[in-house]
Amino acid sequence: MPAAASLGLPNVRGRVPLLAALAIDSFGGGCAGPLLLLFFNKVADIPLGTAGLMLTIATLFSIAAPAAVGVVIDRVGPRNLVMAAQFAQGVAFTGFFFGRSLWLLFLCSLVTTTGQRVFWSAIFSLLADVADEGERDKWFGLGGMMQAGGLALGALLAGWLLAIGGDAPFLFAMALNAVTFYLAGVLLLRLHPSHHQRTHQDSGPAPLLRKDRTFLVLIAANTLLAMCTMMLGVGVPVYVTEALTVPKWLVGVLIAATSVVLATGQTLVVRHAERRRRTDVMVVAGVTYAAWALLMALQVHISAGWVVPVLVLATACYAFADLLHAATNNALSAAVSPVVGRGKYLSYWQYSFAFSSVLAPGFFALLFEVHHELPWVLLAGLALIAAATFLVVARTAPRLSSARI
Repeated sequence: MPAAASLGLPNVRGRVPLLAALAIDSFGGGCAGPLLLLFFNKVADIPLGTAGLMLTIATLFSIAAPAAVGVVIDRVGPRNLVMAAQFAQGVAFTGFFFGRSLWLLFLCSLVTTTGQRVFWSAIFSLLADVADEGERDKWFGLGGMMQAGGLALGALLAGWLLAIGGDAPFLFAMALNAVTFYLAGVLLLRLHPSHHQRTHQDSGPAPLLRKDRTFLVLIAANTLLAMCTMMLGVGVPVYVTEALTVPKWLVGVLIAATSVVLATGQTLVVRHAERRRRTDVMVVAGVTYAAWALLMALQVHISAGWVVPVLVLATACYAFADLLHAATNNALSAAVSPVVGRGKYLSYWQYSFAFSSVLAPGFFALLFEVHHELPWVLLAGLALIAAATFLVVARTAPRLSSARI
């Protein structure tokens, strides 16, 4: 497959159901995710700050999921965990469609955030399982591309729904996401990754993470960058619709444009950056995230005629940073993980996204109510701290000296 190889694509024969499931799942998430906070506020009549705090608390309760996945993943198998997570989230979004009480919506939020954590804690082990020898990083990139492609289409639909107005578009988004979760779960039933068994050594017990200070510091730094990735779905829709004088459908266009970049560029990044250290790529991503956040903060201080051009420039910065981060962060965690217990290490790496998802809704909603630009200014500072951390750790930890893509 010379053409596929030149594009950085792996062999996909027999693994198409997995790729289809990732795309379908992300399509529903791309539609419902940007509307979730607004759904709580507009349909369920929950104040924005309360809705953000509710999501933060629900995510906090799901914080043990990556550790639990790390304990059972080698016995249960990553495919079964991913499939169970899809069905659980389908049930949760069915509850969003029918529910209106604060406590029922909180329960559904708890189920969906726990399902998300289980999904992200197991999916990279599943991608590693289905990959042929030497193609693990390519599968990380291709999986991300399929998710980004589905997200782009879903975001376009979300933007169109926002422009309609009323409760019906939000209810449609919740129902659509539930259906896509069920479809993705059914597709995974057709996936049989037994052609690529883990070695006996790889399924052994993982070293104690509390003794692996380098890995813990990397998780902390990646948590700060993951905060930036969360803001595309959590902060941008609210900021654009509530603080800026631009058409509401622009939200979907911006998220879709970013997703198109991710859908088309990740495997190319893996191929062209293979001679660079992964930590250097993460530093560049952090600096670019900071530039994006500062441009977003600038929006409320410029004249109306400059808002859309600066918004487009900011989105381009975000897309470039997210492309680098998405193609690199999981490959970095796999590269520095020990051979024994790698699946557990990949599960624990997802704590960076678990922590950021706990913090992001409350972080944005509460700071936004103080000053509209405040969450973006603080986010830029966090991104720069993350970039500096990757730079320092790369110079001081011997095991990172050869951690290339």
